[in-house]
This record gives sequence, C-alpha cells and structure tokens, in this order.
Amino acid sequence: MRGNAKGDGQLAIATRRCPVRRGRPSLVAVYWTFARAGFKRQAQYKLAMFAGLFTNCVFGFVRAAVLVAAVRAAGGFGGYDEGTIAAYVWLSQGLLGATQFMGPQIDLVDRIKSGDVAIDFLRPVDVQLSYLAGDMGRAACTFLPRGVPSIVVGAATFGLSMPTTPTAYLLGVISVLLAVALSFLCLFAVALIGFWVVEIRGIRVLYQIVGTFLAGLFVPVHMFPDWLRTIARATPFPSILQAPIDTLSGRAEGVDALFTVAAQGFWVVVIGLLGRVLLRAGQRRLEVQGG
Repeated sequence: MRGNAKGDGQLAIATRRCPVRRGRPSLVAVYWTFARAGFKRQAQYKLAMFAGLFTNCVFGFVRAAVLVAAVRAAGGFGGYDEGTIAAYVWLSQGLLGATQFMGPQIDLVDRIKSGDVAIDFLRPVDVQLSYLAGDMGRAACTFLPRGVPSIVVGAATFGLSMPTTPTAYLLGVISVLLAVALSFLCLFAVALIGFWVVEIRGIRVLYQIVGTFLAGLFVPVHMFPDWLRTIARATPFPSILQAPIDTLSGRAEGVDALFTVAAQGFWVVVIGLLGRVLLRAGQRRLEVQGG
C-alpha cells in the first residue's frame, strides 16, 4: 500500500528537523514542525490567497452595505448599531478563510478512501493532533495575508466599533485560536465518517450549509428568533464564528467574554473526544476489513 506524498512528506520533515532528546524526538517539536509545514504549504498558494482577499472584500462591501442600511433604518437591531454591525461583517469575512467553512475538504478524506490512512496509524505521532497542528499552521498563514487586510479595509471604509482594552484583544486571540481548532475538529469528525460510507461529499455539503448558517455567517446569531437561537447555541457552530467576533469586537466583555471563551473550550473538548471515538472505531473497522 503506497503512502500519500503530502502526508508522508510532512512526517519526513517533522522527523528530520525535530530535536532529539535521549534518542527520541520531542513531541512538542514534532507538532510544532507539523504546524510549520502547514504554514509553508499554505504559503505556496499566494495567488489563491490574494484572490481570497479580493473575494472577502467584495462580499464584505455587499454585506456591510446591506446590514448597515438595515440597522440604520431600524435605529438599531439585535443590539447592533452601525459600528458594531460593520465590525461583525468584516471580522466574519476576516475569519472565514481560517475557519475553513467554505474551504476544500481535508487530506484525511482522500487517505481514508485510498486506504493510506493505515500508514497514519503506524506513525509514532497522534493522528488527530498531527493533523490539527498542520491545520493551525495553515490557518495562521491564511489569516495574515487574507484576514488582517480584510479587517483593515473594513475599518478604513466603514469604521469598526472595536474594544480599547488589551484584555479584550488577549481574549479575542484565545477565542480565535479555539475557533480555528474547533472548526478543524468538526471537519476531522466529518471526514472520519468516510470509514463507513463510500462518499462524504453530500454530508460535507450539509455540514457546510447548516454550519455556516448556525455559526452566524449570514446574519448574527443574536438576530435569530429565540427558538432558533436556542437551537444554534446547542451546537458548536456559534463557537466557530460568532464567539470570536463577539470577543474581538467587544460585544462580549468581562464575565460574558470569559463565558464565551469557556463555551468554546467546552466544545473543543467535546468534539475532540468525538473525533477520537470515531477514529478508534474507524481503526478497528479498517483492521477487520483489511486484516
């Protein structure tokens, strides 16, 4: 059975470059190398990132114009004014690439389909954590040339209502990291369904549609009717997009911000454990089918 060049290449880089301690590579160094490899791999697609920035800005202008006009006409809606709704729009556009709601499926999907995932199980690193580390590197590379400029464009054209205290930005950074991790862990769990079905594209499309809506991409979750807002908060999706927007924009402050970040941490643990259960079940199924 042949290995996948992308995954095998990342392992080779991680093994070769990580420092050795008592004959064994440091796990922290291994996962850090996976993150660097994910960053460098994403950095190769410079034209795609600039195209993503252009798309972010175009849709940002359209969304901001519509929502700002609606808030202005209603004199405030869902607790938003012109500055806070503009912050919501441009922060959501800036986070879109990092959270991968609209991105391609992860490599694990193809490796499960081809059977190359069997090689991943033989490696001396945790499958879930190694893929997560690589995705965190990818997200960092995406956010810097695509997310940050989108927010700068929004601030220069619409004016964003942002917090002024360093604590709010510190919680905002933590919230973004948790959101990116949670987004990947959800995609990882969806990919693992491939152990039991032939094709997961339909499931991925369903996840994409439901997830983007309940995450608050089209309208803020705070504008949902009470019954729909309750449903949304019973899922991990608002923690992927609405939560980091609330913390970065200052809508969630003090204790509310701490509760928001704590809720994100809760979902990271829950979805991470779900992924590990599915991974172990998939490994057992692979052994039964393949011997």
